[in-house]
Amino acid sequence: MERQVRTALALFLIVALSAVIIYAIFPYVDYLFGGFILFITFKPLYRFLLKKTRLNRQVSALLVIIISIFLVLIPFFFLLSMVIIEIQQILLNQEAIMATIEVGDRLFNNFFSRFGISENIFQINFEERVMDLATQIINFLSLLVVGSIQSISHRAIGLLIMYFLFYYLLTGEESDFMQNLFLAIPFNTKNTVILLNEFRNIVRTTLIASGAIAVIEGGILIVSFLIFGVQGAFLWGSIAAALSFLPVVGTPIIWIPAVIIQFLQQDYVAAAGILITGIFLSVSDSSFFRPVIQKKVGKIHPFQSLLGIFIGIPLFGLVGIIIGPLLLAYFYLTVKMFSEEYLSDKE
Repeated sequence: MERQVRTALALFLIVALSAVIIYAIFPYVDYLFGGFILFITFKPLYRFLLKKTRLNRQVSALLVIIISIFLVLIPFFFLLSMVIIEIQQILLNQEAIMATIEVGDRLFNNFFSRFGISENIFQINFEERVMDLATQIINFLSLLVVGSIQSISHRAIGLLIMYFLFYYLLTGEESDFMQNLFLAIPFNTKNTVILLNEFRNIVRTTLIASGAIAVIEGGILIVSFLIFGVQGAFLWGSIAAALSFLPVVGTPIIWIPAVIIQFLQQDYVAAAGILITGIFLSVSDSSFFRPVIQKKVGKIHPFQSLLGIFIGIPLFGLVGIIIGPLLLAYFYLTVKMFSEEYLSDKE
């Protein structure tokens, strides 16, 4: 009886401490995952430096961190600054917004007048409704930008945590801490290795395969928007690149409205050009880009990717693109392993 009480108290202490730790680190959980993602991504480069140079682990790790900053952080913040500048330009160009709304209002009225129907029957004021929608979008984007600026200190702390973790994962891969962490996973060695390999597979597939697809499709749309004079080309192309992580429905969310807007502005050449580009991207995405790249890197079922992203982004932000599919994969694997190790009949 005394042993059961002590066991219960020990479990309670573990749960209580775990809850406190999770509560404390949850605001930075996306940066923690970011550290692991950087580790998986740049680990081959780190090993290459160790083998091909005479540098020790610490110096090699610092070089890898510097390279990752130039390849990841600086391009990301450059792209973010371009997006913010284009948001400001769009918000300041109210004349173009009003001209598009007026053209759309006229086309809407002409369409219904052909059938002898007045828009007043539906009590629809197209201009006011679109202006209300535009105002809501502007307010949302403004709050998003202001929130990003106000949370600079939080982001700086998060980046420090991410790169410290990245450094110690590189230099302490064979340390006692990592070995104890490996042993703390409540499954046998075989299943623990499977979990770690699944993490590596999800990161490689999502980050490299889907990331390459995002860069290709976003870049093509940016070039197309620049050629046809679409305002905010970098903004909409960047959003399209992020949305391309969603299988099937990604980039059409951007290029279809762009075609409609160009059509409403009576720029039929631009509308046709963007339409052709968009159809090319949609067809190539499922028939060429994804099959070719995923064949070389790895493959995730589209439903797992789609559902995982919808789960991950609200919880973890941009890193949720990777964490979401990973959570689904881990849920399936842990249930399967628990059933095999603890619930199956053993002779």
